[in-house]
Amino acid sequence: MSKSFKTFLKHTAKDFHNQSVNPPVVRASTIIFKSMHDIRKTQKKAQKNPIGGHYDYGRQGTSTTYILQKILTKLEESYHVFTTPTGFGAVFLAIFSVTRPGDEIIVADPVYSPTRLLTEKFLKEFDIKTIFYNPRDLETLRKNITKKTKLIFVENPGSNTFDFQDLGKILSIAKKNKIFTAIDNTWGTPYFLKPIKLGFDMSIVSATKYYSGHSDVMGGSLAVSKRVFQKVYNAERITGLRLGPDDAYLITRGLRTLDVRLDRHRENAKKVATFLSKNKKFKLLYPFKKNSENFRMWKKYYSGASGLMGLKIKSKNINSVRKFVNSLNLFGYGYSWGGFESLALHQEFRETGSRKYLDLAKDEHLVRLHIGLEDPNDLIADIRQAIRHLK
Repeated sequence: MSKSFKTFLKHTAKDFHNQSVNPPVVRASTIIFKSMHDIRKTQKKAQKNPIGGHYDYGRQGTSTTYILQKILTKLEESYHVFTTPTGFGAVFLAIFSVTRPGDEIIVADPVYSPTRLLTEKFLKEFDIKTIFYNPRDLETLRKNITKKTKLIFVENPGSNTFDFQDLGKILSIAKKNKIFTAIDNTWGTPYFLKPIKLGFDMSIVSATKYYSGHSDVMGGSLAVSKRVFQKVYNAERITGLRLGPDDAYLITRGLRTLDVRLDRHRENAKKVATFLSKNKKFKLLYPFKKNSENFRMWKKYYSGASGLMGLKIKSKNINSVRKFVNSLNLFGYGYSWGGFESLALHQEFRETGSRKYLDLAKDEHLVRLHIGLEDPNDLIADIRQAIRHLK
């Protein structure tokens, strides 16, 4: 990418044919041709260049989805990017592409709970075994590798507990044993971390979050290396997991301001984190404390931090924790994150999944905060008034 990240996002995908700064939304089930000769010609082009945007049926995409794929491929610095109807669709496509019955996969213990359900429960029915490793002790990963191990699946940082891992060591272990690698990079996005460039085979981002930025679209992206491209390409065509043109348009539009929004999320989160770190009622789960292993691992690989963070709250009275969360006036209550608005969520144990290495002591509670684009001083004041409920 010759231009800087910021400049590229503002100047890419202009439509000079229609004299529009944004590409049009092209909706199509049937891709129409002038003749059968043109159909065969397009099909030959697609066989020769499967990432060239040569489609003969709407399930394969349109110019609208193709433009988004090309933008994301440049942002990720990857061989190609596949787009899916949801972020979790990208998780499924990544795993489905490279695993078969009899295989084993090793997964980070603090993964997104639906990912855990998919790997631990659903894949078991297809004779695919899942082993979970401790993100703070990579020996639990190394010692569980067998000849059947096909994939190492990382989520960084860990969902809810925000464990930052030594990604280089994980890649070294995988390379030595010739194992495929995938990472859920939704928290960092390629703005702060480029996993394919680092050495991962697959990088997942929930486009529902920061890519869109406005809490009104669902989507996912799966960036891939050349090594796994054909496997993912074949799986995507079989499953039909492809993003629709309307969502692709909204995500493309959201990407124009990705850098501006993430910079603001980062600045706001840092101010809120500074406030939270000074209160003894909270243990902040965010790369803030400079002498911590989490900070070192974040600093080693990331160029910045997004707006999602966690809090450990020690309290024998769970109702006071609930009151604290419910007393927040500027934080919405709901799932997902990455939009312009701040969100708060008290994490029940069922939402963290049946983790083997969950570092949560008795009477400790998890609260997740997404720091949005509001005035951070207002957010801090809101948290301060809600603290009175904690006992």
